[in-house]
Amino acid sequence: MSKLSDSLLGRTSKVPGPPALLVLEDGAAFEGRGCAARGEVFGEVCFNTSMVGYLEVVTDPSYAGQIVALTYPQVGNYGVHPDDCQAAVPALRGLVVRDLCAAPSSWRAAKGLPDYLREQGVVAVEGVDTRALVRHVRDYGAQRAVLSTEDRSVESLLAKVRASEPLVGANLAATVSRAAAAPAGPLPASHGFAVAEPAEARYKVVAYDCGAKDAILHNLVRAGCAVTAVPWDAPAEEVLALGPDGVFLSNGPGDPEAVAGTYEQVARLMGKVPLFGICLGHQMMAMAAGASMEKLRFGHRGGNQPVMSLLTRRVETTAQNHGFGLVLDSLGPLVPELSGGATAHEADLRRWVERGVAPVVRNERFGRIQLTHVNLNDGTPEGIAFLDVPAFCVQYHPEAAPGPTDSHYLFTAFARLMEGRSDYLDIDIAADRLSGWRFGAAPKASKESEAPHA
Repeated sequence: MSKLSDSLLGRTSKVPGPPALLVLEDGAAFEGRGCAARGEVFGEVCFNTSMVGYLEVVTDPSYAGQIVALTYPQVGNYGVHPDDCQAAVPALRGLVVRDLCAAPSSWRAAKGLPDYLREQGVVAVEGVDTRALVRHVRDYGAQRAVLSTEDRSVESLLAKVRASEPLVGANLAATVSRAAAAPAGPLPASHGFAVAEPAEARYKVVAYDCGAKDAILHNLVRAGCAVTAVPWDAPAEEVLALGPDGVFLSNGPGDPEAVAGTYEQVARLMGKVPLFGICLGHQMMAMAAGASMEKLRFGHRGGNQPVMSLLTRRVETTAQNHGFGLVLDSLGPLVPELSGGATAHEADLRRWVERGVAPVVRNERFGRIQLTHVNLNDGTPEGIAFLDVPAFCVQYHPEAAPGPTDSHYLFTAFARLMEGRSDYLDIDIAADRLSGWRFGAAPKASKESEAPHA
């Protein structure tokens, strides 16, 4: 912060916080001011490019172990409503923003974001040049960092962060999962202005909670599922004993290779019950098939990631939050007759988009697996479908908390899979994207307008 900015802030109702430092393990340092709880926290620094939904980001369990930088310049302008939280408490290590709004303006706001962060003990800093920080992470990759309002020495903080625990190899899903099986929580009443009443429950679904956002479980309920959420390592036999019509595998934080307690159970569920996985759940299904994972340079986090369905040729604007991804060729060799005659894997999967082909590999454990979705920004895999067992998964988030709503059709696809339909993914996403929402619905007539004219 400069002397000029300090002077300007001193003439407003916003009280400047204490000096703070963000130091990355490669020595890069960024100055700012504390704007929430005070303290010193360590984690892997990452960035999210969403323009809205900061509360959903702050409370997303998938951010466990991370210091999150938000790229949108002003954060907190519409305040906080507790029904928008995605977990009871935030799991992220720290928050970095350009400007944190202390005086929100929204008819739904119950409190300001700074107050919420202080109540939850979240260390946050504002006044950071977030554009420079994001460029640095983009160019040099995700890395460990320390955020401190206590220590103002770059040299001291650099020594501390280099001695801190890395994210790779840590089972963070175990730290944010539930302790025992329980029904999904009630749907937030305050969302009734935007979301219609849920469909009648027709399917019994067991959801592995590896750090599930509440909105994901709520979307299953809205799609007609009676949901029982279980811990991340619930034995397959206990899950099957509940008699589910389908099993859902949730999102979650950290290194997928450290979550063996989930993917080993998934391998035992394959072929016995329909499966649908998202984000970490996608990685769990792929690893159950023997696939390898790679750590992405800086991950995919935000609400504007373009993904193409190779089955329908539709492009979805998707919400994503992950730092690891599937290595497609580790699933097995291509099946040429089902892959447009191709015999060699492509390093950039956008080549399949150009060819108009959804390639199929032959997997030693579960037979044929088809690539269904591709990220159009970097050509990484975003979805697969198992052709010989009832199972499919995507790397992104379809729950629209916050939006976009393009991927809502995946909940419909899961219902169709549980019904035994082979065409479960053949859905017009443009028609399905607002299913269950009140957007665009005709307003109800008032009593005055309904009364007969004299």
